[in-house]
Amino acid sequence: MESQRIPVGRKRRRPTRAGTVLSEERIVTAALELVEAPGTSAFTVRRLGEALGCDPSAVYRYFANTDAVLLAVADRLIGDSLEGFTPQDDWVASLRDFAVRVHRSVLRHPRLATIRAARVTAGPAERRAVDTGIGILLGAGFAPPEAVRLYLAFIDTVLAHAALDAQVCDLTDTQRAQESTVWSDVYGELPEDAYPHVHAVREHLPDGPHSAFPDTLDLLLAQFAARQAREGTDGSVRAQRR
Repeated sequence: MESQRIPVGRKRRRPTRAGTVLSEERIVTAALELVEAPGTSAFTVRRLGEALGCDPSAVYRYFANTDAVLLAVADRLIGDSLEGFTPQDDWVASLRDFAVRVHRSVLRHPRLATIRAARVTAGPAERRAVDTGIGILLGAGFAPPEAVRLYLAFIDTVLAHAALDAQVCDLTDTQRAQESTVWSDVYGELPEDAYPHVHAVREHLPDGPHSAFPDTLDLLLAQFAARQAREGTDGSVRAQRR
């Protein structure tokens, strides 16, 4: 994203007609408010300019295009999600806390879930997050190539589930009501002769919308811990405390 930022010399220093001086931070804040405002209007630089009280072209003195603005917004949210986060001695607990914070943040801002899951912002907050996540795995004793591979598997899993859960959060009331009864009213009533396996577990089916994120996170971290224990035992991984 840094390549899409505008050099300092081109940035606006004069107040807008609303009496404010533009900055990257002010633009990102206004963009976030627009994206999350009620309604389905597409995010545009024209609407952003109106919200800021300036000519839309002034935004281009800070960001190359709308994509760059949205990536900056996504990076802001990454930073917000990990504010106050400090890795602890227990690396599994640290990764769990990291994951829960990111997942919770995406659900708070569902309209930005896709861009957060599918894009790399390369902004300062994301860079810190990547460094922190890889650092936790290095501190656990994973070799550098393995630490990178596991971090990517970890963060992609967290963001994928967060994006899916965000879509559920964005359902209409009608769709939500449908989801809340489908497991009991449809799957719970399937006949044994046609669906013997579902029928056998019908009492254990969920009673409404549910997220697989907690179980997936448990399984993923258990696999990481098992891998660390195996590799630590056979000596293929040496602790790399920072």
